[in-house]
Amino acid sequence: MVFSSIIFLFCFLPVTLGIYFLLGRRGQNAWLLLASLVFYAWGEVFYVAVMLASIAANYAVGVLIAAFRGGRWARLILGIGIAADLAILVFFKYSAFLAENLSFLMSPILGRTAAGIDPGHLPLGISFFTFQSMSYIIDVYRGAAPAQRNPLNIGLYIALFPQLIAGPIVRYHDLARQIVSRRVRLPDFAAGVERFVFGLGKKVLIANNAGAIADPIFAVSSGDLTAPVAWLGIVCYTIQIYFDFSGYSDMAIGLGRMFGFRFLENFNYPYIARSMRGFWRRWHISLSTWFRDYLYIPLGGSRKGPLRTYANLATVFFLVGLWHGASWNFVVWGLFHGTFLVLERLGLGFLLERCWRPIRHGYVLAVVMSGWVFFRAETLSGALGYFEAMMGLTAGDVFRYPLEAYLDRQAWGVVLCGAVFATPVFPAVRAWMQRLGESVGGVAGVMSRCAAGALENAAFVLLLAGSILYLAAGSYNPFIYFRF
Repeated sequence: MVFSSIIFLFCFLPVTLGIYFLLGRRGQNAWLLLASLVFYAWGEVFYVAVMLASIAANYAVGVLIAAFRGGRWARLILGIGIAADLAILVFFKYSAFLAENLSFLMSPILGRTAAGIDPGHLPLGISFFTFQSMSYIIDVYRGAAPAQRNPLNIGLYIALFPQLIAGPIVRYHDLARQIVSRRVRLPDFAAGVERFVFGLGKKVLIANNAGAIADPIFAVSSGDLTAPVAWLGIVCYTIQIYFDFSGYSDMAIGLGRMFGFRFLENFNYPYIARSMRGFWRRWHISLSTWFRDYLYIPLGGSRKGPLRTYANLATVFFLVGLWHGASWNFVVWGLFHGTFLVLERLGLGFLLERCWRPIRHGYVLAVVMSGWVFFRAETLSGALGYFEAMMGLTAGDVFRYPLEAYLDRQAWGVVLCGAVFATPVFPAVRAWMQRLGESVGGVAGVMSRCAAGALENAAFVLLLAGSILYLAAGSYNPFIYFRF
């Protein structure tokens, strides 16, 4: 089950909310855990057992770490817990990838290529809930949060459905108190509904329509693509992935507010960044800060000299890429970003600070869009072929795949909306209207504030209605997180 589905919007969510508020505080966590397991089992069925096993194992590890706190046994138990979490992730996500590459390396010795392993089914959200499980036991070991004695509460932390299959990655120490005690006030609930609808609109009306353009273009052989069509494809994918990822994060944050949880922000208009370092402070913030706090800093961060810093960055971004999928494309994507972060530390960042601001924005967009080619293409050879098409080095079939076949009036609207709403124009307009209402006194001020509120409510209703109509029509609605 996904947020952008009719069954979720008109059945699962209303029932879950209704029963949640009818129950007392003692029953709310148990009900929310049950609802979360049903939400996950709706699409995964048997693989919910994997999550339950992860919950049980990490609960036991947390209790044992607390019992042996400060001693060698605590560190050993932590190591066993992390190894168990990673073993689940490797088995389901990376076993076929590792076997394929081992077979390739051994083929000169064996004289033939060994039989591969069927990749099998990848449980949805396994990368997200595995990282959250590790966050829990690491936070308990560090003393950043107490061990959870109630297994239902640790189960709720790991399985909480708003951020279960698409993030953001919530660290245990950020949520520990909220799991035990929280309140839902009407303004918070209203803000949660607004945030959810805003995210739904981003996902359904912008990301899905951008994907409906990008996906057919990437399905064409790169040798048949002309440069304009190839560029349109990567521009639309750049729009799709941001509005899809950030839209789901907005929906998750909004759902959390409805149930009394406050999740940290996960995206902060990354495409307006003026350096790659700034981009990663704005893009998938929960993932980048997870790697920073649990890997980069423990490796030494930037405290042990330049060479060690560059090696740490390379290690982190190698794993960031691998986290996204069992493919060399993702590894290359991660190292591609890591390389530019190293270059900025070597002096490129100093030069960028002295450049005209549009040039700095253009640099970030060029690097990010180039990286998305590796991220979107199915293979490395496919990515390289797509780069050739972008540079006009392929023959291109202008009659079979003309630009006009993809760039119609609707496509222009999607690209324009994507370009506008990828910037903080909406918060800026809202702040401007608020300042305008406050600056005008008397009856005129009251009327201006009422008009602003009415306009905002009308936009909210239109966004919700448009999203529902789009979904009810059975329009293109891909779920791109199945790879993660």
